[in-house]
Amino acid sequence: MARAVLRLGQNFISDVPLGLIASATFVLTITGSLGFGFLLLAAGIAYELWSNRHWWSRGPGVFSFPALPLMPLSAIAVVTISLSPGAEIFLEGLKAGLLTFGGAYTVIPFLQQAAVENQQWLTDTQFIDGLAMSAALPAPLIIFSTFVGYIAGGLVGGIAMTVGIFLPAFVFPIFFHRQLVAVAENPRVRPFLLGVAAGVIGLIAAVTIDILRTGVVDVFTALMAIVAFYVIYNFHSKLTVLGVVVGCGVLGALWQFV
Repeated sequence: MARAVLRLGQNFISDVPLGLIASATFVLTITGSLGFGFLLLAAGIAYELWSNRHWWSRGPGVFSFPALPLMPLSAIAVVTISLSPGAEIFLEGLKAGLLTFGGAYTVIPFLQQAAVENQQWLTDTQFIDGLAMSAALPAPLIIFSTFVGYIAGGLVGGIAMTVGIFLPAFVFPIFFHRQLVAVAENPRVRPFLLGVAAGVIGLIAAVTIDILRTGVVDVFTALMAIVAFYVIYNFHSKLTVLGVVVGCGVLGALWQFV
């Protein structure tokens, strides 16, 4: 996650205002001052206002987002909720799935806030265990959400969370392809999306600090974290992450017998 913060920052933080937005989001998340959704919306609006301040000063205007026909997604969600006893878990998964524009690293802050802080379905330690296991599995990192759902509601909860997470990824490309392409190519929308991206980086950084607080408990785990970060950041083999996760796990198991 620390590597993701640095790499995303290098790609998206291209000026001082974006850096300030990311920093403000980080501080507000650490202090728990504002909610996840509000922070991202505020980040997007802030950079939009800054980037187009001359245009806004000439008079009011509105975003020209293409209309998205939400009926297919809404219908599927309603049917799923009505049939599933894990409706609340599904809704949290659906909201997380709608935020996967930044990949699994975008979902981690949301699920950490929703499942650990708000719903208290699992503890910080359990959440980190899920991240560790998903990193060691031959599957996308976002599969850790299934673990979160399972801890929250057993087998039904695991299925509900997984369906909610992956549903938008299937529905949007099928039904909303043209609209999404139009949004991506709209120069009026780009500043807003850049602001949101900066906000996401701040959120990921804040959750990284939370994970460090929970996972680094002594000098030994601190040294492992430092070495792991160095290896992951400097070596880019497909097996690097797997090797680091499994290697640190073995060292941690051996440390218990010292």
